[in-house]
Amino acid sequence: MFEKMRKDASLQDIQQIGAKLKGMNRGQIAKIWDEVMALWRFMVDPKAPWQGKAIAIAALLYLVSPLDVVPDFLPVIGLGDDVAVILFAIKQLGEDLKKYRQ
Repeated sequence: MFEKMRKDASLQDIQQIGAKLKGMNRGQIAKIWDEVMALWRFMVDPKAPWQGKAIAIAALLYLVSPLDVVPDFLPVIGLGDDVAVILFAIKQLGEDLKKYRQ
């Protein structure tokens, strides 16, 4: 699944993620924003392993996508699923993500 996502992710998708992250209202995800940015730096690093990039791309696409399991506009719980996906990606990447944190 992640291999397919990696192959299907175009430069335009990656640029779109970056643009949406810049304009994102951090609100409920402010506490994990540094981790979100670490995933971004990991994703755009040409030396990062492709398996990890697939995880980062999938998580960040989910975060910026308006279509979620739990709609983002719902108060309190709206971004809960997004946070869960980001935390799952962070756990999966483990030590590979360490050098991308600031």
